[in-house]
Amino acid sequence: MHRLKQVIIQTLETDIPIYANMNVATGKKLGKLLKIISQSVPFKPNFTKIAGMLEASRNSIDDYCYYMELAGLIMQLRDMGEGIGQLGKVDKVYLDNANLIFALSEQQPEVGNIRETVFFNQMRVKNNVFRSERADFIINNITFEVGGKSKNQEQIKDLKNAYIVKDDIEYGYQNVIPLWAFGLNY
Repeated sequence: MHRLKQVIIQTLETDIPIYANMNVATGKKLGKLLKIISQSVPFKPNFTKIAGMLEASRNSIDDYCYYMELAGLIMQLRDMGEGIGQLGKVDKVYLDNANLIFALSEQQPEVGNIRETVFFNQMRVKNNVFRSERADFIINNITFEVGGKSKNQEQIKDLKNAYIVKDDIEYGYQNVIPLWAFGLNY
């Protein structure tokens, strides 16, 4: 974990500022932003509030998140838009993978966040992943609700083409798919 933390610091304080032609102080702001995100993932961003906390412009926060996403530190879950709106509003920000969750957490990470992060991380490799109004994710007009072994159908009961993704199960049935199976997508 110590080595991973060193790589994260190097990425935030040196690599991104050099790549994006930013100053050293901006690297420190990137570190603060990642700390804010890591403490409340999945993070529902309020860029104006974050800008105030970091003493930066609101537009800069968009840029910071963009560069952190390019660097593989975060993933941004957007609304599904059409036309120019395909760049949709960011609904949630996740750390890029479970290793980052464990490296940056100051206490035991929340298992629901880990599940959603694993699913999002694996599915975005070959798919456009968007937020769902009623569940967690939409991919190619298919709705996915991610949960643990006891997750029920309540959230998706009236939705067509919807699936429950469960952790802690070995095999799927009907519209229930084990979380581990999505690792085969990679």
